[in-house]
Amino acid sequence: MDLQLVRYDVDEDGVAVLTIDRPDKLNALNQQVLGELDHAVRQARSDDAVRGIVLTGSGDKAFVAGADIAQFQTLDALQGTRFALQGQAVFNRIEEMPKPVVAAVNGYALGGGCELAMACHLRIAAETASFGQPEVNLGILPGYGGTQRLPRLVGRGIATELILTGERISAQRAYEIGLVNRVVPAAELIATAKQYILTIASKAPLAVSMSLDALRASDLPLRQGLRYEAALFGQACGTEDFKEGVRAFLERRPATFKGL
Repeated sequence: MDLQLVRYDVDEDGVAVLTIDRPDKLNALNQQVLGELDHAVRQARSDDAVRGIVLTGSGDKAFVAGADIAQFQTLDALQGTRFALQGQAVFNRIEEMPKPVVAAVNGYALGGGCELAMACHLRIAAETASFGQPEVNLGILPGYGGTQRLPRLVGRGIATELILTGERISAQRAYEIGLVNRVVPAAELIATAKQYILTIASKAPLAVSMSLDALRASDLPLRQGLRYEAALFGQACGTEDFKEGVRAFLERRPATFKGL
């Protein structure tokens, strides 16, 4: 696919930086952006040289300011359902990545932009970033996962408040409620996000992938989640990386993981 609205750059450390590139539209999501983003995520997943993804927006105003409202004018009930399902499928693919995905939120993360950030495994925000789910102001509700991922991250009470009021919150407030992992000066945003990727990439790849898998099951009933965790733990114990990690610990040396 010829990417026009999503930039795909891989640095010498194997970090793929995906940049949504519609600064004149505050990087708003439309059908083309979603298609290109989906393609870029698939490409990063299949490229063995890529160790993780940093997802960000072009310019200094917006990460993603939401969906492109112009495309809403023709939606009816059936088309609206299809619209939501398409975005959910792309965001699910991001969340299900076996490699770490870090959102570097450089500005507005509103509506679909907030939902996109929540689909990433970690969220780093510039001090100037802001977050919100303002869909009620348009007579709709979050459709790309906001009503499901936001309560899991910040708790139902705060999620209910944010979704029903449509309130926009600062990066610092987002940090306080657990929506973002860290707030940094804008000039340090991408470097900080890349460092998270490199730190995670230094660990055993299969253990990272299995941990992400187990974390996605954290909304299951406790006993069911514990059984799933135990099964993954057993799988990890059967890997060569596990044997190497134990040997390296006992020999007091850095481990050399091979993803086997």
